[in-house]
Amino acid sequence: MNKKRLLFLIEIAIFSAIGLILDQLSFKLWAQGGSISLVMVPIVLMAFRWGVSGGLITGFLIGLLQVAMGASIFTPVQGFIDYFIAFTVVGLAGVVRHLVFAASKQLNKKAMTLYIVLGTTLGGLLRYIAHTTAGIVFFSEYAGDQNVYLYSIIYNGTYMLPATILTAVVAVLLFTSAPRLLQQKN
Repeated sequence: MNKKRLLFLIEIAIFSAIGLILDQLSFKLWAQGGSISLVMVPIVLMAFRWGVSGGLITGFLIGLLQVAMGASIFTPVQGFIDYFIAFTVVGLAGVVRHLVFAASKQLNKKAMTLYIVLGTTLGGLLRYIAHTTAGIVFFSEYAGDQNVYLYSIIYNGTYMLPATILTAVVAVLLFTSAPRLLQQKN
């Protein structure tokens, strides 16, 4: 195995473990699930360092680790959506990786910030959509007499919006203060 591939696998393992720890150190907002944490930071970091594949694999492993640690799963499909899909899609933040690199090479921190926020927002939005879909399909009984779509949109938005903003702020601070974290690895 070449050194670059080995480094890729080691970083995925380390950042997946860090993601699980960051998820455990979260602010639990609701009894039925949903918390504000920095779990997306390692996924976004890997997406910008290694591209979409690094982000997707890290997100998938974080979801897998959460399931292994006793996640709230009520049906297999709900568990798959809420843990595997929701955390995997955060890795799509890496689609703007080339723009972040270009801004970094030009020492343009404003552009870097913009692209990091865009990528992080994309990943957070896709995770939000996954959780909202699971909420509409599997947790409609919690909506009571309310519209289940509106209920799920609001419920999941109460923790996903702050979590995405927090992740974007931390990612911007990390990458703009330590641009070597963005060293192109492949």
